[in-house]
Amino acid sequence: MGSHSSSFSSFQSYFRALSDTPNRLLRRACSVSTSFEEMSQARERSGSNMRRSLRWYDLVGFGVGGMVGAGVFVTTGRASRLYAGPAVVLSYAIAGLCALLSAFCYTEFAVDMPVAGGAFSYIRVTFGEFFAFITGANLIIDYVLSNAAVARGFTAYLGTALGLSNHTHLRFTIHGLPKGYNEMDLIAVAVVLLLTLVICYSTKESSWVNMVLTLLHILFIVFVIVMGFSRGEWKNFTEPANPKNAGGFFPFGVSGVFNGAAMVYLSYIGYDAVSTMAEEVRNPVKDIPIGVSGSVILVTVLYCLMAASMSALLPYDMIDAEAPFSGAFKEGSSRWRWVSNMIGVGASFGILTSLLVAMLGQARYMCVIGRSCVVPSWFARIHPSTSTPVNASVFLVHVSNSRRQANPKPSCSVLALLSLLAFYNYSISWSSGPKTGVLGVPLMPWIPSISIFLNIFLLGSLDRPSYVRFGFFSGLAVLVYILYSVHSSFDAEKDGALSQKTGESIKESVDNPDDIPKV
Repeated sequence: MGSHSSSFSSFQSYFRALSDTPNRLLRRACSVSTSFEEMSQARERSGSNMRRSLRWYDLVGFGVGGMVGAGVFVTTGRASRLYAGPAVVLSYAIAGLCALLSAFCYTEFAVDMPVAGGAFSYIRVTFGEFFAFITGANLIIDYVLSNAAVARGFTAYLGTALGLSNHTHLRFTIHGLPKGYNEMDLIAVAVVLLLTLVICYSTKESSWVNMVLTLLHILFIVFVIVMGFSRGEWKNFTEPANPKNAGGFFPFGVSGVFNGAAMVYLSYIGYDAVSTMAEEVRNPVKDIPIGVSGSVILVTVLYCLMAASMSALLPYDMIDAEAPFSGAFKEGSSRWRWVSNMIGVGASFGILTSLLVAMLGQARYMCVIGRSCVVPSWFARIHPSTSTPVNASVFLVHVSNSRRQANPKPSCSVLALLSLLAFYNYSISWSSGPKTGVLGVPLMPWIPSISIFLNIFLLGSLDRPSYVRFGFFSGLAVLVYILYSVHSSFDAEKDGALSQKTGESIKESVDNPDDIPKV
């Protein structure tokens, strides 16, 4: 590619580029883009355009499908048993409020700049290329590792749905490999490949598939909620099974509620993927606010009801931290144990929707990162027939499948959470400029400020290994940026594909909103 000819044409050229790294970092690291460039020049690097076919109900479906995954069937138990007790209901409400405030900030960016880059693009037009790359790299890593783990979990829940006592019967063991990495999960591979075909074929058809699966999953969730309340007892909200344990609605105090909120917040990760669909929405000003905010509100209600029904089923000190709902129905009479199998069916649908939305989001992130020339622009190509980022989708699903034997801990999703924290602060800077007539976050700057405060508060509840993992992946991303990305974007600037702007350039662009293309 032409943009790579200068620094990557030969070893000598590359070594000369490395010797010039400090100068290139000074020029490119803080170089910002503009809304006009993201919506015109950058988009042109994809060749064909993504088809604008999505409406608000499609976005609500994607949001609910992305958030209401199988993780809630595990997270709820751990948060209740170890941190909040019956007050886990409030933990979900607090986490839902944080997610909703964050969704408002995402909505303003997505409406003002309806492109597929999501958080990567928002940071690139505010804080520059380097911070955007670090954020985008962490998000991609989070998606890949999470998708590998989620796809692997599908086999486990499928085994539960089929009534198998050991789900390893559905996997092939390869002797000679380390334990934990020696099981070949062909079912997970097949599921990922099938969903890849769907998302590569058409985004609209992907929406319909997601809608059907999400509706089935919600029906199972409603079933679990009804069964929980019909079989449960109100005394379980205040009385532990063991009198020696702390009782009451707040057995671990108020601090336990917030510790639980930090844990269950990960169950809301997924609404950010909806913002990556902005480039494919027919009417961004109307559809995006309803789709993003509406899905968060609906999911919060479902989560709170699920948490309440679980608390009614058993005293908090009897809840199985790893399988709270299925474990609760296995207690007592055998006539209720069939419900455990039904939960496995519902969780399987949840895994499929969560995986589908995440795969859509990760491909669009990769596509727009390719447009910025910090990774090969091959990833930015949009297939002319399907109007989808086929190259990015196929590459990432290959990476995800190669990692399917790994078993990363759920707290790896903190990478996305830490990235979100920065976005809220950027929204304040964004709003300080002249208004352009598009939808804005209400009650500025209070909502973003409250969002920052609540998320920092929740971040304080995370463990040290979470920050170690974040530091490791961020360090790896910095290394890639220094060895490749900064030189690639420097060449693109020399070729005229990218511009080099400062904050003043952004201010001039905002001062002249007529220069921004209308959608």
